[in-house]
Amino acid sequence: MANILYLVHRMPYPPNKGDKVRSYHLLRHLMRDHRVFLGTFIDDPEDVAQVPALQAICPDLHIERLNPRSTKLLSARGLLTGRSLSETYYRHAGMHRWVRQVQSQHKLDATVVFSGVMAQFAIPLLPDVPMLVDFVDVDSSKWGQYAPEHRWPMSWLYRREGARLLAFEREVARRARQSFFVTPNETALFQSLAPEVADRVSAISNGVNAEYFSPQAGSRSPFIDGEVPVVFTGAMDYWPNVDGVCWFVEQMLPLLTQRWPQLRFYIVGRNPTAQVKALAGPQVVVTGTVPDVRGYLQHAAAVVAPLRVARGIQNKILEAMAMEKPVVTVPSCADAIGAGFEFGVVRAATASEFVQALDLLLQSPDKASELGHAARQFVLKHFSWEAHLSALDVWLTPAHAAVAGEGSS
Repeated sequence: MANILYLVHRMPYPPNKGDKVRSYHLLRHLMRDHRVFLGTFIDDPEDVAQVPALQAICPDLHIERLNPRSTKLLSARGLLTGRSLSETYYRHAGMHRWVRQVQSQHKLDATVVFSGVMAQFAIPLLPDVPMLVDFVDVDSSKWGQYAPEHRWPMSWLYRREGARLLAFEREVARRARQSFFVTPNETALFQSLAPEVADRVSAISNGVNAEYFSPQAGSRSPFIDGEVPVVFTGAMDYWPNVDGVCWFVEQMLPLLTQRWPQLRFYIVGRNPTAQVKALAGPQVVVTGTVPDVRGYLQHAAAVVAPLRVARGIQNKILEAMAMEKPVVTVPSCADAIGAGFEFGVVRAATASEFVQALDLLLQSPDKASELGHAARQFVLKHFSWEAHLSALDVWLTPAHAAVAGEGSS
């Protein structure tokens, strides 16, 4: 049993959104064989009530609270120091003190960093405590994608953030024993951006809890009798999700409702922004937080993920597939999962292709059911959390101790 310092940028419980699902399962995996000291932040007041449940899972827990509004203002210091705003947002003296205290009281064997910005707390422990980094996605590239979708000055700010964050990511990867991304495509992208560390970067895929996300006989439908529900799930304060549902409502929904007058688009997810709430109307339902998303997936006529700005494997797609639902999504999301039409992932690059794909599924419920069954079988075969996360274990063994300092100079 090793002593592992695990640093996560957002409290990994409850596992109710993409990054928290991955960080939660990584926590459970590490705790299976090791003692884990978890340092994390809370930036959502709703998570405060969940702290006792997380402490029951991981007793060696330290949490710092962030106020997103004031912390964003403070992160503007990065404009003066030349640092990325993302890195500056998470600068926190209290977290640094706790990390030093843990190291002084317990001999740490390794640090596992979830999200590159948390590496700032692990770097001072090098080379004595080797560092593994789960970047998940190439976040710097996301900012570059955001820029063309916004006007100046935000376009300038996003381009700057992409460049500064990439410099930080490269420095972190150079000092890490090994770095991980969620897909081979993300791995290859980072290797092209940081060729100096190409031999120390690999992929660890997401998984899905297929026992939890499984169709239940007798499950009650949340929908009104007679309507044709098309469902999107996701955190609705995340800009790519906001952009996706707005695109769907503006470009696809009018065409679909001409053919399917009873069609209703359900936007299911926490913290809807004002822009998302404004979409609500006779044919659009914005639910906000729901106690259980599974009923919305199981009883949907179709599930969509129209994510024009998306990276990596989308948990929302895996969960829908596990619930035996085919998903219509953009090619980049389909490619990340590696499933085609025969396994329930229907590719659509344009608004008209989304309309055609949904029309096909709605016209042929039997075909949709067949594809949904194939989708679940694909998830069961290819997306077990333990199977994927075990790839990290080799880097926590003494056999790699000799190389612990090679990237730490």
